[in-house]
Amino acid sequence: MEKKVEITIYGTEQLCPSCVNLPSSKETYEWLEAAISRKYPNQPFTISYVDIQSPPDDEKKKAFAERVIEEDMFYPVVLLEDKIVGEGNPKLKTIYLEMEKYGYTAVHE
Repeated sequence: MEKKVEITIYGTEQLCPSCVNLPSSKETYEWLEAAISRKYPNQPFTISYVDIQSPPDDEKKKAFAERVIEEDMFYPVVLLEDKIVGEGNPKLKTIYLEMEKYGYTAVHE
């Protein structure tokens, strides 16, 4: 593994108007954390959730949260090392492919 990647999920408790019947942003965050941990055990990564309605003081995260709102992105928006890898209904396969570019190795059961 080349480096410990940072995954950031941007969303809000309110469902995206175009995302009816999909899990909430927070549920997606929890699901992704569990799925990635199972796929890449003992391979550290950082995952965090940012509420776009009340982002943290981190300027970079605050700026992206504003971008999500201004550009009417479908949330949750999933960033992996500052690259958008999912929007609205993120796909595990896309996220896994991006992680493997950083040297993560899948454990097959």
